[in-house]
Amino acid sequence: MPLKNAVHVLPRREENETAFRDLLAEITTSGGEAVLIDAQMIEGQSDVELRQLFDAARDADYNELAQAARQLLETGPASGTEISKLQRRLSEIVRLDFFGAHGRQGAEAALRDLDEKRYAHPDVGRTGQAAAVSPADLKHRVWVTRRGVHVDRIACAWLIRRFIDPHASFKFVDGRSYASDAGELRFDMADAEFTHEGDRCSFETLLLRAGLDGDPGLAAIGEIIHDLDIGDDKFERPETPGLSAMLSGVCATFDDDLQRIAGAGDALDGFYAYFTRQNP
Repeated sequence: MPLKNAVHVLPRREENETAFRDLLAEITTSGGEAVLIDAQMIEGQSDVELRQLFDAARDADYNELAQAARQLLETGPASGTEISKLQRRLSEIVRLDFFGAHGRQGAEAALRDLDEKRYAHPDVGRTGQAAAVSPADLKHRVWVTRRGVHVDRIACAWLIRRFIDPHASFKFVDGRSYASDAGELRFDMADAEFTHEGDRCSFETLLLRAGLDGDPGLAAIGEIIHDLDIGDDKFERPETPGLSAMLSGVCATFDDDLQRIAGAGDALDGFYAYFTRQNP
């Protein structure tokens, strides 16, 4: 905290003293002059006043961060990169918040709102709690999803037929207005039995609720699908661009949804075999 002229103060804590000693060494090594003083009292400044100065500086930082988050909220869902940048800035401010400035709560709340909005999508959100299902409930079903399947829905369809319901049939509908019939299970669509939950994409939700999340090969594919579908670069696996290119190529080749699912199947089998060998 700058106090007057070239005088700066920090609370006496081990990490602060180490940082100041390192700075002192750097200055003197470069030919400059600096003095490190353990001050018990500072003329004209009480401990309470100094603490208020620190809190005011951090409150200003927190308020600036909260304002930036609210601006992103108003303009639409923020990208993972934008949110990560604000989260890093919050960590930097917290590191310098020695006395617990009140503005921290508001900044954290604004970031939570921003993060929740990123994962809230009208096409795949759920308004209530999903009903519990057993593995037996997932067999011989009609699986319903939105037309124009792409990353998450293609991967989900492969997972369903390959590991969950080998006799599954698929039905493609327009989306939010669809009311399911008896014997149908919906995925990756509004209020579906299996869709986005928190920061999980539909593929990850299927893995978890079907009890397949312990399979390392499927978990690796789930991480790739997450990054491609959510776009937050959470896992950053090196294989992600390759799987992305494959899925884009399949979608460019086929307009029919069943053909897209079939076209991606062999490649996803290959990715699964590769990841399984990597984690025997």
